[in-house]
This record gives sequence, structure tokens and C-alpha cells, in this order.
Amino acid sequence: MIVFDLICSQEHTFESWFKDSSAFDKQRKRKLIECPVCGDTKVEKALMAPAVATGRKKDAAREKMVMAQAFKALSDMRKKVEDNCEYVGDKFADEALKIHHGETEKRDIYGEATEDDAERLEEEGVEFGRIPWLPRADN
Repeated sequence: MIVFDLICSQEHTFESWFKDSSAFDKQRKRKLIECPVCGDTKVEKALMAPAVATGRKKDAAREKMVMAQAFKALSDMRKKVEDNCEYVGDKFADEALKIHHGETEKRDIYGEATEDDAERLEEEGVEFGRIPWLPRADN
């Protein structure tokens, strides 16, 4: 087994394990290697430093992989919200209250809210969630 540092066309770096160098080439050609951050399949080998087996490097590599998976999950969540909900911008709290009180049709919305807005929604009993909003991967 061999590990390669990889980089996608969006310049996200990650690492992945392969049986050998030709296995990487075959998988890359078939677009089977996907960036864990943005899902890009345009992947190349990145410059690598020689690997020296230490516990600290293994922990750092594992942490890097977990972070990449977390960023991918948050990117996927952002896309799902954008594809399925109406963006109401900084009017989120007002619109959520109107929906809660039946003053407007019930629908899924997203937008921005201040801490004061969030407190007001909580006091009114409005169910909502806070999502860490990552920048778009295509920026």
C-alpha cells in the first residue's frame, strides 16, 4: 500500500491510499477519486515530503482526513439547504415568526439571523437550527 498527497482542481489537498502507483492512475482515469471537500474528480498527485512513520504523523494524517470529511459533509449540507429551501436573507427571523404564527404559508427557509433574532425566536418557541455556513467550494 502507498499513500499519496492529492490536490483537486479547486486546490483542496487530501491524502488517499492505493495498492500501488498504477492503481492510482487507473482510478484517476475512471474518475473514481473524489475530493472529500468539494467532490471534484479532477485530481492530481501533490508534491510530497518523504514519509517517516511516527505516531504524531499518523495522528496528524487522521485529523486531516476527519477535517476533510467534515468539510465535505458541511458542503453537502449547504447544497441540500440551497436546493430545497427558500433564501430569505436577513429577514429570516421575521419570516420564521410569520410562518410560526400562521401569517404566511409554511415552507422551508434559510437566511441570516443575529443573536438577538435567535433569542427572540427561541422565546417564541420557533424551531430552527444554526448551521456553520462554509464558503462555496467553487469560489
